[in-house]
Amino acid sequence: MYSKKLKYLLAILLLVLTELLFVSQPNACAQSEQTETLPALKDGVAPQTHEALWAEFDPRAEPLEVEVLREWEEDGVVLRVVRFRIGVFKGAKAMLAAVYGFPKGGKMLPGLVQIHGGGQYADYSACLVNAKRGYTTVSIAWAGRISAPGYRVSPAEVKLFWDGKTDDPNYRITTDWGAVDGYHAPGRNAGNQFPSAKAAAWTLDDVESPRNSGWFLCTLAARRALTFLEQQPEVNADRLGVYGHSMGGKLTVAVAGADQRVKAAAPSCGGISDRYNDSAIFRATLGDDVSLNRITCPIIFLSPANDFHGRLGDLPSAVREIKSKDWRVTCAPHHNHQDTPPYEVATLLWFDQHLKGASAIPNTPKTSLMLRTDDGVPIFTVRPDRTTPPEEVRVFYTQNGVEMQPEDSENAKHRFWHHAVATQADDGVWTARLPLGATDKPLWVYANVVYSLDAPVSGAGYYYRTYTAETFNLSSVVTIATSADLRAAGVRAALQSSPTIESFERDWELEWFTYRPEEWPRATHKLNDQRWKAPQGARLSLKAQAAEPNKLVLRLDDFVTVQSLTGDDQWQTIVLKPSDFRGISGKPLADWTAVRRLTISSSERLHPGRGESGESRVFGGNWKGAPPRFRDLRWLPADDVADEKSKGSNDAEAGGRTAHGSGRY
Repeated sequence: MYSKKLKYLLAILLLVLTELLFVSQPNACAQSEQTETLPALKDGVAPQTHEALWAEFDPRAEPLEVEVLREWEEDGVVLRVVRFRIGVFKGAKAMLAAVYGFPKGGKMLPGLVQIHGGGQYADYSACLVNAKRGYTTVSIAWAGRISAPGYRVSPAEVKLFWDGKTDDPNYRITTDWGAVDGYHAPGRNAGNQFPSAKAAAWTLDDVESPRNSGWFLCTLAARRALTFLEQQPEVNADRLGVYGHSMGGKLTVAVAGADQRVKAAAPSCGGISDRYNDSAIFRATLGDDVSLNRITCPIIFLSPANDFHGRLGDLPSAVREIKSKDWRVTCAPHHNHQDTPPYEVATLLWFDQHLKGASAIPNTPKTSLMLRTDDGVPIFTVRPDRTTPPEEVRVFYTQNGVEMQPEDSENAKHRFWHHAVATQADDGVWTARLPLGATDKPLWVYANVVYSLDAPVSGAGYYYRTYTAETFNLSSVVTIATSADLRAAGVRAALQSSPTIESFERDWELEWFTYRPEEWPRATHKLNDQRWKAPQGARLSLKAQAAEPNKLVLRLDDFVTVQSLTGDDQWQTIVLKPSDFRGISGKPLADWTAVRRLTISSSERLHPGRGESGESRVFGGNWKGAPPRFRDLRWLPADDVADEKSKGSNDAEAGGRTAHGSGRY
């Protein structure tokens, strides 16, 4: 009798030890006896269409097997780090980690899937801020990275998880893709190219197939996140939305195009331009245009005008391709891959309208471009929706860097947008004249309509920084006129080169930009426009005034100069030559010819360039006292430099000062 009991106890102990061993290993989820989520290819032929790609996947079919890894409360919000099952691929179970948050005690609330971009994290900030506005949110860690109090998973912790280093104090359970690789930046497997459909050891199919792409795997995971939301007791499953930034923007479009449960979508900086892949099967199944063609839910595109990833020139095609008639766009001039509150807030307003029944966002402004005019200067008219009276209409146009192919991303990032003053007529139509500098380049033009909010709205931005907006910008779709259009209409080149780059008067800031409008530093791409190219041998001149002694930093692309301001009520004239600007290694700027971006600030951080070693460096420092004042940023032709020095001496006698290339570095 005792020997039988002993055998029974030993068997139980062995079973427990086996279970503990499997739980402790990240890839112990392998369960070859389970049914595969996706069927094997028929006759080795990969899906050739979007419909075929998704035909045999049911996002509700498999159990979720939810794990709660951490739970806490903050400001009346319940927050959890969770994992749930994505599916079974090549005999191994894949699990998706995420941060989930909801208002404590909430019921029948709208739910949001938030999708991070490349290099970003699933972040509790989005869940917290959204919950305070009455939403449930699941922020998915498709790349394994998580940012939450007491549960930080950086790339280092992701690698600990891959390696099964459970004894390391920094070890954290996170997303486990099992036998496939949906990770990014870095991928788990060396050589894994996220957009590729080619076969590899870690891919699902052994032939070129869209099911091999990380885009497909992460879209599938996001669809499972919709299932997770559906099953939460506080969620109204009929009111689900999805949004994401950059790579998350593309995934937002992919999910909205594949899943009818999405009732509203808000992609930012992505989802409109991935249509140039070298693989024909990728383009036919995972291209942005393929997904856009299947979107029927309301969608708003957050597309900064200089974004390298969701390129503005593709936006007109995107809004033509979607099946939904309910769409909007908001496009910040000069911005690349970032935005400020009046643009970021569009996401929240869109979800409020379509998931909570709040007041409708005004309709997209109607615009018209007239090329054939009496004086050869094009005219742009804007008719905004006046159901909500607009505060202002701003017109922006460019002939700078308007190419649309992927290899032109540098031009896109440094595109300069002229601001054209728009005047309002009694009938509510705003009109702006667009003097051009050339007729052999295309013209792009669009309008931003500024509306006031009834009350300030706070949210978590693209990179989870909390913001508060008091206004929001609604844009028209960019209108494009080719150089052939301009010449055929008799448009003339009316803008001449100008040595005066900036007067700092009137609405000058509309041709400069910042991602932190509460601070005074500003940048501009004016020097990338032909009108303000430097004359041969010119010097750069700026008048500045500071109330207290400070260091002023001027930056041209990746070259800086630090100038001392004395701190009194006198204007100082700064005159600079190219060699006064130095790179991180001390190398001087050779000349002005390739300069694209000018920044004026109190401090700048330079990073080593591609192929360079070393640490980043900060030039300048904290600003003391009131913001500086500026006048007369201009090019001084070589012949005028001596005159400016003489004038500086006269200014000094009158209380002014001139600094000639102090070149502090």
